[in-house]
Amino acid sequence: MKQDFLDEIVAARRLEVARDRAGRPALPARAGKGTRRFSAALRAEKGVAIIAEFKRASPSLGVIRSDADAAEMAARYEAGGARAISVLTEPQYFKGSLDDLRAVRASTKLPILRKDFIIDEFQIEEAAAVGADAVLLIVAALTDAELLRFRILAEDELGLDALVEVHSAAEMQRASGSGATLIGVNNRDLRTFATSLDTSEQLAALAPAGTTLVSESGISSATDIERLRRCGFRGFLIGESLMRADDPVALLKALRNDGV
Repeated sequence: MKQDFLDEIVAARRLEVARDRAGRPALPARAGKGTRRFSAALRAEKGVAIIAEFKRASPSLGVIRSDADAAEMAARYEAGGARAISVLTEPQYFKGSLDDLRAVRASTKLPILRKDFIIDEFQIEEAAAVGADAVLLIVAALTDAELLRFRILAEDELGLDALVEVHSAAEMQRASGSGATLIGVNNRDLRTFATSLDTSEQLAALAPAGTTLVSESGISSATDIERLRRCGFRGFLIGESLMRADDPVALLKALRNDGV
């Protein structure tokens, strides 16, 4: 895989979003305003806050489970004690769609994160319209002005949470400068796909006081989670192992290590 993957997918996403905007110039507004319940779920004191991810494929892993039923998986995630659900909606590289998010929304009351390469306000408005509670904002894919504007739109205008994703010290500083209070550390480098939990350990110490930290990617055991909890992480985004599991309910319970 090319090391300029992030630039490649962002360029493709810009074309797709421009096409979507042209086809649907007006979006129905979500009734009322969100209540920031995604971040609230992660901050709950009791238990381990796992964000269980639904994704059909990824550029680094290829097809994971193309025929998975989004509604069925969401129900299993909820039964296993997930605190929230992440849904990949990027169509070309991850084979996702807003239909997957709609199906998850219809099958669970858990907070939902729209995980995508957000490069336009339209995508944030889409997320609100279909019932998401949060959106992912990748610092490496956005300018400082975009990051600030998108975070304000999501949090202050639509009542969604913005999970601001970083992978380096410089990106952590940019996230902090945008006013982010919910920051995800991606242990997978989106340009090379190298993955290490050391990234979370190193960046946790640089997070502003009061930040709710989420560790993303490369987490496969309760031991990994305990290691990251000691660094100050409150949320743990897990996808591949759950999507491949024969029994995601049992795996979630093992990862949560009930009683920890």
